[in-house]
This record gives sequence, C-alpha cells and structure tokens, in this order.
Amino acid sequence: MGMPIGIDVRDPDVPSEALDEAFAFLRFVDATFSTWKPDSEINRINRGELAVADAHPDVIEVLQRCEQLRELTEGWFDIRAAAGPDGVTAGTADPRDPSVRLPGAIEPSGLVKGWAVERAAKILEAHGARNFSVNAGGDIRLRGEPAPGARWRVGIQHPEQREAVAAIVAANDLAIATSGAYERGEHVLDPHSGEVPSGVLSVSITGDQLATADAYATAVFAMGRAGADWAARLHGYEALVILDDGTMLSTPRFPFAPPA
Repeated sequence: MGMPIGIDVRDPDVPSEALDEAFAFLRFVDATFSTWKPDSEINRINRGELAVADAHPDVIEVLQRCEQLRELTEGWFDIRAAAGPDGVTAGTADPRDPSVRLPGAIEPSGLVKGWAVERAAKILEAHGARNFSVNAGGDIRLRGEPAPGARWRVGIQHPEQREAVAAIVAANDLAIATSGAYERGEHVLDPHSGEVPSGVLSVSITGDQLATADAYATAVFAMGRAGADWAARLHGYEALVILDDGTMLSTPRFPFAPPA
C-alpha cells in the first residue's frame, strides 16, 4: 500500500522461509485490499463486481471487524468515511481517474495494516520466532527482546519534522499504531462532517491487539482535539496525542522509554 515494511528477527534459528512466507502474505494483502489497485477485491466490491459474501474469507473477516469497531467508536472509525458532506465518496475505483466517484465505497485501510502485521507476526511465531519486530509504516508489533534483558525501543516520528522523533516507546510485547498525515497525506476525515480534522497532528495508540490499536488511532485522529479525552477512557490501550500547537497529551501508562 505504498509504505515500507521491515521485519527484524533476533532468533538465530528461525529459517529464512519464515520471512519469505510473511512477506508473501503481506503482498497478498496488498493485492487483495489495496484501494490503489483496480483489480483488488475491495475495488471490485466498490464497483459492484463482487458481493461481500463471495469475497475471500479474509476480506469478510476484516469487514466484520470494521463494523464492530465502528460501533465501539460510536461511528468515529468508519470505513465509508472517505466522503464529502454531500455523501459522495472521494475514493475512486481507479485512483488514476479522479473523475470516477463511487457513492458508499469502503476503505478498510485503517484496520487492514494492523491486521496484516498481526497475521505476519503469527507466521513468524509458527516458525519458532520469539524475539522480533514487524513495522509497516509506523504500525508495529513487538515480541520478546532485541537482546537478552533488553526492551525494544521505537521512535515515534515527529508529525512536522520528518527527521525528528517526538517520543520513544520501550517495550517487550506490545502493539503500536500511529495515525497522522505522515505517508499518505490528509487521508483521515471526520466521518460526520467529511472534513479533515483540525487541532491534532498525530495519534499513537499502544495495546495488545494491533488491528484494534490501528482503528482506535484512526478514530481518535478523526475526532480532532476532542479525541484526547476519548482516548483517555479506552480500556487496555494507552494514547499519545500531539496537538497542532505542539502540546503532547498522554495517558498515565503510555510506555515512554525511561531517560537514557
């Protein structure tokens, strides 16, 4: 989906086939879910060429989870939210033709990335990996240790300074998802107004499940400044919200790395 993916396995006895299988799965996800590939199943569904019931089981699973999360977030995570106030979707069946506008199109990328990374992590674990990280454009699954007795350290990119780090997370087993206008520009919209959220630059969510953290990060970002209060009430997930004035708001247990 146009973003770099890195896998770092620290177990010396994990076969190279594990990485091959994990990357093959991620390529499958790209071909199946990408809204930038005209022949993906998501675009075929949007064009009415494929019924959801006839889609790949993974597509059905993802769309069902998206609906659950729409309800959990009171509509703030909505895969039909790429629409303007007139209700017409801004997404296209073929992104190279901006004149094609489809009402009611779905765009599940706000969950797919985290879901795919979690699945790739399970592939690695099935091959015996116990100490690794998988990073897809800022959505990260950490397992085990980078070295005996150490914790993984992850830098959260500053939303306005590409070469700067806004904060550092330290953990052993954790999912981290960040939403903002980093790789894809202003792609998250307020699902109620169809407008780009204001007042917030970046949202990072940590927890046990990366797909859920990914969706929560999208929802909180869509809320704008009000998202920080909503994130503070999440159960089992922590948040770091960076506002447009540079203020950083975090929940009490957000896993900041201790000072060096």
